[in-house]
Amino acid sequence: MKLDLLVLAVHPDDAELGCSGTIIKHIAQGKKVGIIDFTQGELGTRGTIETRAAEAEASSKIMGLHARENIQIRDGFFKNDEQHQLEVVKMVRKYQPEIVLTNALYDRHPDHGRASELANDAIFLSGLRKVPTHLEGVEQQPWRPRLVLQYIQDTYIKPDIIVDISEQMEQKIEAIRAFKTQFDSPGEDEPQTYISTPGFLQSVIARAREMGKNIGAEYGEGFTSRKLLGVDNLFDLR
Repeated sequence: MKLDLLVLAVHPDDAELGCSGTIIKHIAQGKKVGIIDFTQGELGTRGTIETRAAEAEASSKIMGLHARENIQIRDGFFKNDEQHQLEVVKMVRKYQPEIVLTNALYDRHPDHGRASELANDAIFLSGLRKVPTHLEGVEQQPWRPRLVLQYIQDTYIKPDIIVDISEQMEQKIEAIRAFKTQFDSPGEDEPQTYISTPGFLQSVIARAREMGKNIGAEYGEGFTSRKLLGVDNLFDLR
């Protein structure tokens, strides 16, 4: 299946926190959208591989995703090397997205920035015809998306572009809350973590409100770009 928009996320729930409003908005516009989770989040303090997978499935239904896969690389210890790059190349070539959204350029969680570099390098390699890959025994064709953006996660990064998600904010929070073991679950017999405190989810909402304010909207999601962005019509900007 060819997708219009593909999100690359190192942990299940990264896409929900960073760009689920944008995902939901584009699906409502008729775009085909999918997520590739790199790891199973197995190093997370709360929950298990099994619960995290079930939560990702529930969240995918809330967002209305057309595809979601997990390539099961090692949480916390993966490297930006040939082996891992080729795994990501296979997914980019499989879904042939026009636009890719990836993890933040840098963040308090070291996996995020490292995954962003891995995604960026793999996307470049995906466009080279002399980098052979096969999926299910079939040779893949080179593919490079026309635009790659990075969503903003926990560390404040000044965005290059902000998407208005005012109408999608409620559904975004629902998608995040699908990860019940990870966020704001007072009854769970598991240790409290940085992201499980009620204040963390409130900070996500506050960030979205701050982003929205910058473009005259109630809520927004910010993205960075490694290259200058262009537009055909100045009246498309606000």
